[in-house]
Amino acid sequence: MKILRIIARLNVGGPARHVVWLTRAFNDEGFESQLVAGTVPPEEEDMSFFAEANGVAPVYIKEMSRELSLKDAISLWKVFGIMRRFQPDVVHTHTAKAGTVGRIAAFAYKWFTPTTLIGRPRRLKVFHTFHGHVFHSYYGKEKTRLFILIEKVLARFATDRIIVISRQQRDEINGTFGIGRPEQFQIVPLGIDLDVFEGGESLRSLFRDEIGVAPDVIVVGLIGRLTEIKNVSMFLKAAAIYLNEKDVADIKFVVIGDGSMRAKLEQESVELGIAGDVIFAGNRTDVAAVYPGLDIIALTSLNEGTPLSLIE
Repeated sequence: MKILRIIARLNVGGPARHVVWLTRAFNDEGFESQLVAGTVPPEEEDMSFFAEANGVAPVYIKEMSRELSLKDAISLWKVFGIMRRFQPDVVHTHTAKAGTVGRIAAFAYKWFTPTTLIGRPRRLKVFHTFHGHVFHSYYGKEKTRLFILIEKVLARFATDRIIVISRQQRDEINGTFGIGRPEQFQIVPLGIDLDVFEGGESLRSLFRDEIGVAPDVIVVGLIGRLTEIKNVSMFLKAAAIYLNEKDVADIKFVVIGDGSMRAKLEQESVELGIAGDVIFAGNRTDVAAVYPGLDIIALTSLNEGTPLSLIE
């Protein structure tokens, strides 16, 4: 069985790791699995190294990125061409942009063939996984309505199965926003490699020494991309409220991650008067070595699929 897996970009986050793990695991089980990915914009961290480390060689489409653009037509044509060459039995799309481009291309690949005239389109199943969704807190009302309409059309005409990673997600996507039919949905919780977190206590001093924090200082950390949806500004405001109290504990706040909002958030910490107590540690590829150095982990996101940092 041939499986073509498509994701918009391999940026830092759970979905990138998820598709790499899936591609590797399916190949290990005797399937032929190919990963297609778009490009990571300059303001985001690239996780293509993770694919390479896992023995996965994605096919990259430079025109495919997160935002809507005229280049999407080129992406669509290229994905369709990959399908014609690879001849998949299953197309599995991940994230909103890849879900749109990939499912339209799959619809064309399945039906635009001479055998359709005799009622025999290509045999193809199409799955789409929602790792999160963009139906609130991302865009304005009109743009959000457009995305919901697109998802409703794709679910009805170009999707066999919709995979969500939690019951709450299914209830929101199907129940609240009316996307898809209930029988199309399957809940498949994320699989996470927890082996890398074993024995973490011995690593406690490594990260703290790196950021210059003494063993008895309380360290509160937030791990994630520095983008609007992660709402890191709330984390900084909460830190400021605490630090302005009397008789506070010896404490430091650490932001682990990078992104387009880093400079703005650093300036905000200055304006709040807490720059001396907030450390921006940047992006880390060895996140398993960071957690042992934290006493408290924070999450302030406006919208999450499954918050991996809390689970880890």
